Amino acid sequence: MYWNTRADDLAVKAITGLLERNPNLPPERVDDVAIAATTQQGDQGLTLGRTAAILAGLPMSVPGFAIDRMCAGAMTAVTTTGSGIGFGQYDVVIAGGVEHMGRHPMGLDADPNPRFLTEKLVAADALNMGNTAERLHDRFPELTKERSDRFGMLSQQKVQAAYDAGHIQPDLVPVAIRTAEGWGLASEDEGRRPATTMEGLASLKTPFRPHGRVTAGNASPLTDGATAAILASSDAAKELGLTTKMRMVSFGFAGVEPEVMGIGPIPSTEKALKRAGLSIDDIGLFELNEAFAVQVLSFLDHFGIADDDARVNPWGGAIAIGHPLAASGVRLMLQLARQFEQHPEVRYGITAMCVGLGQGGTVIWENPHHKRYGKGR
Repeated sequence: MYWNTRADDLAVKAITGLLERNPNLPPERVDDVAIAATTQQGDQGLTLGRTAAILAGLPMSVPGFAIDRMCAGAMTAVTTTGSGIGFGQYDVVIAGGVEHMGRHPMGLDADPNPRFLTEKLVAADALNMGNTAERLHDRFPELTKERSDRFGMLSQQKVQAAYDAGHIQPDLVPVAIRTAEGWGLASEDEGRRPATTMEGLASLKTPFRPHGRVTAGNASPLTDGATAAILASSDAAKELGLTTKMRMVSFGFAGVEPEVMGIGPIPSTEKALKRAGLSIDDIGLFELNEAFAVQVLSFLDHFGIADDDARVNPWGGAIAIGHPLAASGVRLMLQLARQFEQHPEVRYGITAMCVGLGQGGTVIWENPHHKRYGKGR
């Protein structure tokens, strides 16, 4: 639906929607704007954070920059600027990401150094994300296609149930779109398939290899989208009357073999837990990016969590909504923040995702609505 919409305009719309919903924040108080994109060219180039800030009407005094960590772009925008807040150099920042995969497919015009292959630094198919998911199935036979299909089907059902309950819509920003029939309004995520069945999933083609296990039904679709969020120090939040949704506790990024990049969130989560002095048993909610169902399942198996554990992606995920690469990290955070409001019994939650070229990223968050804090703080 965004085929005729510029990528930078999607980022701008996310920022303006964010500012409209936070009228207590004077625009001049924003210290920096970090916007991520994986393919930084064309309408996703030219230092997106700065150009989007200007186009969104922020004062010229507000700087901005662009970030690329492929799928974890927005997540890295948050952890980088959040670290700046923790270090006392920022009070308020805007962080997010955008990906127009219709215009800028992953790897478009990239020129990987031939030494990757000639020196056998990575496997020949490691730069194809679908192939890396197939390799997870190969390496861990217990991660069957049936489990992946069932996880994909449940994701579709959970996303629709969350829509029906009105949980997701409050964080969406309507965008005017131009179609062959004229102008329209994009007001919800397209591509949802709540009627998905196991029988239908079993019949889908396996595009990455003959008789493979990764299909369009257990992987995220190609999607265009943008996200943005406000981060602030506790003092600035109190001064400006900003509502505290979550508190960043710790984060971790880790590298793994690129050919099995889907296991990346396992070591990144272990890092983040260690730095926070927590264990996996302390985590009451998980928002795990569903780039591929098998990737989430590998995480769950490692930590001894059931496929259908109610703490995991309670509103579904990217298999139904899509994964616009650099934007997805903040979408995970927005959903976790909303779930925190509904679950004051939960103190800690995690957002985690696999990242291209063999990486993983994890952020641990604390719930300000937890019973320890009464009505919040």
